[in-house]
Amino acid sequence: MSGKFWIGAIYLKDEGGYEIIIKSLKHYRNRLKTIGNSPELKDAAAMFSSVLNQQAMKTIPIIDETIQKIQNNLSDIQSITKLKEGIPFLEKALSCYETDIKKAQDTGHEYFVKLVGNMVEARDDLNTIKIALRKIKQFE
Repeated sequence: MSGKFWIGAIYLKDEGGYEIIIKSLKHYRNRLKTIGNSPELKDAAAMFSSVLNQQAMKTIPIIDETIQKIQNNLSDIQSITKLKEGIPFLEKALSCYETDIKKAQDTGHEYFVKLVGNMVEARDDLNTIKIALRKIKQFE
């Protein structure tokens, strides 16, 4: 894989893919910050909930660092290719946003609706997320 060029870099830089990825990372950060209010955890044992909260707090700085790296490296394609090691993390953020949009649509639960925000915009983001998930994995 190291000898191949990461096509996802072109998607991020030249095709504007960075926008949905940054949006997904910010959503992921908000999700982690409010994880204690998540309906999925309301019924969880107190110990399990505290472990998840601790893990979430460790992940938030990584999200902030990743957003900063993307923003700082958009100037040239060589810089952006350095982000390819973070593909699994980017996928996680995109998938989290996608899942929460679907939960907001399907359940209408206040937590997910508030977390997602503008549902019209979020519905439009679903297709963009699918494209991003496909393109960030491409190598040539």
